[in-house]
Amino acid sequence: MVAQNMNAGTRGRFVEIPAGRRWVRGVLRIPREPRGVVAFAHGSGSGRFSPRNQFVAQALQDVGLATLLIDLLEEEENQDRRNVFDIELLAERLGAATIWLGRDPDTRGLKLGYFGASTGAAAALVAAARRPEPVGAVVSRGGRPDLAWDDLPDVIAPTLLIVGGRDEEVLELNRRALIPLCCPKELVTIPGATHLFEEPGTLERVARLAEQWFLRHLATDPLARPNPSTTRAAEPVPTNREPP
Repeated sequence: MVAQNMNAGTRGRFVEIPAGRRWVRGVLRIPREPRGVVAFAHGSGSGRFSPRNQFVAQALQDVGLATLLIDLLEEEENQDRRNVFDIELLAERLGAATIWLGRDPDTRGLKLGYFGASTGAAAALVAAARRPEPVGAVVSRGGRPDLAWDDLPDVIAPTLLIVGGRDEEVLELNRRALIPLCCPKELVTIPGATHLFEEPGTLERVARLAEQWFLRHLATDPLARPNPSTTRAAEPVPTNREPP
């Protein structure tokens, strides 16, 4: 089944990925000339229909990155809150999606990135640590990297941690998690943002930071890679996109 195109030149299709006795279901969207592919790892019971991650995915598609939005848990599994914090399970499912992307004709050969939110960010870091070869970059939005603590020293993919400036508890957890990370790393705070980045303009900043990080580390076209900067979060982000 073909999903509705989100912008001109982007193809979309629903996918079902085997993961042991379960299935990981999602939507793969491919721009006309993809520069890389980003798999989204949702957390806290969220899934491929998360409006925030759909908004970020649209932004990535607009700059030429393919996206895979998936449900790491099946519907009945979501009813048990323990599964939301089962990082081993979530990382295993993300690993299955990674293998699938490496074999699919539309995405094999593309550099891979992970975009993780909440507990999904921990799963992304664990998956990146245990299967490092295909992973070129990781971005965490309001993530819980502390839940991947034992695996953090083994992450080699460049990792960007984005946290709301008013999300004080999670910000402190991210500051601590930055220490054992041995890879190229950066922690960026979004001033005025809370955990869900619901404040005007804050999600746009997340999207812009993710675009820059993934293009720098995944894009095969060197002209697409932005000049590295450590002050991007302090700059205003012009946009005419509004999250759903």
